[in-house]
Amino acid sequence: MRKVADCRDMPSESGCTLTISGEEDEVVRAAAEHAASVHGHEDTPELREWVRGQLKDEHLITH
Repeated sequence: MRKVADCRDMPSESGCTLTISGEEDEVVRAAAEHAASVHGHEDTPELREWVRGQLKDEHLITH
């Protein structure tokens, strides 16, 4: 099942609206890279696990 990471669901001061969807590992990688490059987080295994825990199934998204 495709997964979604939506910046609107993450704590952020920038108001970022990026949504990333795809296979789970792809989304985790892309979201962690985005968090590092855009939001200044360090791309660590802990960040990637946190991101993984925040993912939603694509069909459940109602934004």
